[in-house]
Amino acid sequence: MNGHGRTEGVSKVKTVITTLNAKYIHASLALRYLKAYCQKDFDIEMKEFTIKDTPMNIVTDIVGAGPTVVGFSCYIWNIEETIILIDMLKKINPELKIVLGGPEVSYDVEYWMNRLTDVDFIVVGEGEETLHHLLQEISSEQKYHMVFGIAYRKEDKVIINPPRPKLDLNSIPSPYVGFDDLDELRNRVVYYETSRGCPFSCSFCLSSIEVGVRYFDLERTKRELKYLIDRGIKLIKFVDRTFNIKREYAMEVFDFLIKNHNGTVFQFEITADIMRPEVLSFLAENAPPGIFRFEIGVQSTRDETNLIVNRKQNFQKLSHTVNTIKQAKNIDQHLDLIAGLPEEDYESFRKTFNDVFDLRPEELQLGFLKMLRGTGIRINAEKYGYTWMEHSPYEILGNDVLPFSDIVKIKRVEDVLEKYWNAHRMDRTVEFLISREFGSAFDFFQQFGNYWELNGWQRIGHQLEDLFIRLYEFLQYAKVKNLPVVKGLMQLDYFLTQKNKPRKTWWSFDMDKKEQQRWMKMVAEQPQRLGTAFASLGLDERELHKHAVLEILPFDLHEYEMYGKIKATESLLIVYYEIGKGPRHFSMATEHVQILGG
Repeated sequence: MNGHGRTEGVSKVKTVITTLNAKYIHASLALRYLKAYCQKDFDIEMKEFTIKDTPMNIVTDIVGAGPTVVGFSCYIWNIEETIILIDMLKKINPELKIVLGGPEVSYDVEYWMNRLTDVDFIVVGEGEETLHHLLQEISSEQKYHMVFGIAYRKEDKVIINPPRPKLDLNSIPSPYVGFDDLDELRNRVVYYETSRGCPFSCSFCLSSIEVGVRYFDLERTKRELKYLIDRGIKLIKFVDRTFNIKREYAMEVFDFLIKNHNGTVFQFEITADIMRPEVLSFLAENAPPGIFRFEIGVQSTRDETNLIVNRKQNFQKLSHTVNTIKQAKNIDQHLDLIAGLPEEDYESFRKTFNDVFDLRPEELQLGFLKMLRGTGIRINAEKYGYTWMEHSPYEILGNDVLPFSDIVKIKRVEDVLEKYWNAHRMDRTVEFLISREFGSAFDFFQQFGNYWELNGWQRIGHQLEDLFIRLYEFLQYAKVKNLPVVKGLMQLDYFLTQKNKPRKTWWSFDMDKKEQQRWMKMVAEQPQRLGTAFASLGLDERELHKHAVLEILPFDLHEYEMYGKIKATESLLIVYYEIGKGPRHFSMATEHVQILGG
């Protein structure tokens, strides 16, 4: 044995560890930890697939590696697809040892062992040391009762061993240093953790089951992050459940990344209502724009609901943090909501949604409660009348205060929210509609979502132009008061979504070529009318025709953008597409401007 309880020399047992990622862009951190911990003593190969890959191709690849043992990392997004693979593998080779691990099978272990009779072992909880010990026993004396943290079969009985004590995190080799596939990860999401565990006990979350937080050594963390940065990794997503719980550690990492980022983007899950003022000030003053992204779980703003799910949250402090970060304009924020929490009915959720949307996060993720195995909310489900999907993802179908009909309505909100807010295709338009035409943000997305479904648009694909056309059709149907103004803002938004001068528009472009030429000539000869920024570009008429578009809007755009006032005076909109820099827009009121014939 060596210092980590490992045998010297490599066992002849060939093991393939694998998982089905939700998308190719995601890279599995769990497999890397397992390989890093076991590869010194075992012939272990890592294979990643996606849930979209065909079972025959996956099985062909796994069988081709000639394994004695196949281990699957299981999650709610891949368990049902994984079950199909297990069945195929056992039919091809009944002697193959199948090992499951991961959060989806670490709870209700007996259920999984009874349901999946082809599975030989389940690794429960933290897997590195347990898998290593299990492989030792598979390759030697098969004393499985000695392996803490597994479930196994003895004759016809399922045996569940006592849990394994928590591992010293710093005994785990790096999941990245020394791996030979980092070049392939440059354009994927690379997951990283500085800690395990969560200090909170929200009853809907699996993280609440593990008590306490353990940290990797800070200097090790810095070395590994620098290693990834130096190899050109573009996006590193930290999976720590609450990155900022230990202020000194978080500040050290923030400071290190600010000094060494080299263009890499880092995403963190933070708890906003405990963010200290000095941390906010440090980030506002020092974080380069676009390098950090924060994901903040709000879930609900209803205090009674938060109390039921053991969630302590000060929404006033959370709002202060979000607004402070937003004012600094250097960190994007992604806020999360969960529909279907206990005692939160449709009207209460409407308030939660509006409370959070009022903060204008760059992204608002609307999810639906999942009754995860092992969580307190699933254990107490009967108390609140929950019904849910029998198999993963265990999404709720209703409860005592939120029937299925209301869930369906909220799903329509989710659909158009994703297309029209989170995608940031028409921010100016949506902002105007929410603040001036509809009672609230929720009301806009709900009414639009209802109309979307009424027309069957959820069943067909959408080009960019379609999204504008469908919104305009809905606004006509809804009889909004300022439709010409809204159309003008939609035209501006459309132009600004384009990287290069568009060849077509979603609306009928009515200006004839001669009038366009007259406007272009005037703008080239009198650029100061559009402001000093435009005049400084020094564009001649030929360059304008080649790289700019124009449109007449039915209101004074400059007056609206500067003061928020709607002045019913036509204005000229010019959008210039500077090569390599994208679009810039300029406008001027057309009153008192005389365009001579050309």
